[in-house]
Amino acid sequence: MRRILVLAHTGRSDALRAAFDTCVSLRDAGLVPVMREEEFANLQEAMPALVPEVQILGTDAELADLDVAMVLGGDGTVLRSAELVRGSNVPLLGVNLGHVGFLAESERSDLRETVQCVVDRKYTVEERMALDVVVWHGNRHVATTWALNEAAVEKADRERMLEVVAEVDARPISTFGCDGIVMATPTGSTAYAFSAGGPVVWPEVEALIMAPISAHALFVRPLVAAPSSTLAVEVLSRTDAHGVLWCDGRRTITLLPGSRVEVTRSTVPVKLARVNQTPFSERLVKKFELPTNGWRGPVEHPEQGPTTSALPIVASGIEVVEPRNLAPRPETEGHP
Repeated sequence: MRRILVLAHTGRSDALRAAFDTCVSLRDAGLVPVMREEEFANLQEAMPALVPEVQILGTDAELADLDVAMVLGGDGTVLRSAELVRGSNVPLLGVNLGHVGFLAESERSDLRETVQCVVDRKYTVEERMALDVVVWHGNRHVATTWALNEAAVEKADRERMLEVVAEVDARPISTFGCDGIVMATPTGSTAYAFSAGGPVVWPEVEALIMAPISAHALFVRPLVAAPSSTLAVEVLSRTDAHGVLWCDGRRTITLLPGSRVEVTRSTVPVKLARVNQTPFSERLVKKFELPTNGWRGPVEHPEQGPTTSALPIVASGIEVVEPRNLAPRPETEGHP
């Protein structure tokens, strides 16, 4: 029997309905839906007479028994689900019920087709870089945690600035006051780091990102470091301002003055399942609704070059070659 884990934000009515539809579709296709006990109880309470037979994770099935986990919700639900499956061979397949939903693979309107892709095993699995995060205070090891999107050092008090020093590979970069610093993966570059003015990094790129938040300094720019680098942020002791570390907006650690946060690439990635092979650039345009009017696309190179005539520009010394046998390319409206 093939078992499929169904994870949902069951505090929302639309997620409850999506979970119900998914479980029914999986059962009808001969697969076994598996849910967490608390989420299944919420589903039973909402639809007591309709819920299909479901196995319970940890009682009837373990992570090692699962093919894939379908995550019904927004990016927050995907991040919560990553905590559950990280370190296993279970990939996450997100169905977006939220707003932007960069970590989701498909939309609610495509749920039936997505379930069919799971049934037919028509999906690929890719590994996304995660972060290992270590917190020190003086020479004392305080905590160890991880993140898929980002580890963000923030000020704890709204009315007080946080004084920090940023470091890359055991070398200080700059000291400044700020609201915080985001250290992110390429996956997290379109999340918190993006809001802080950081660069958008394609998921295939292996890199670590550091983006200051509202820094009070003349030269403070986002940094992109090698995946083998170690990023660090120290909370300076020259003020008594406290900080707080947030990992993926879910795990939090208090940072006293003198604390140090070190971030490195984790050896344990998070696996995401994909049913669409849409290029990241196209997803970026769609998710952020970017204007692309006027785009004409790449030039199609003929097998044999056209007859051309050179038009020399004497003043600049540049020779311009004007194609004679190429038909004009019409402009397109919007994104194809």
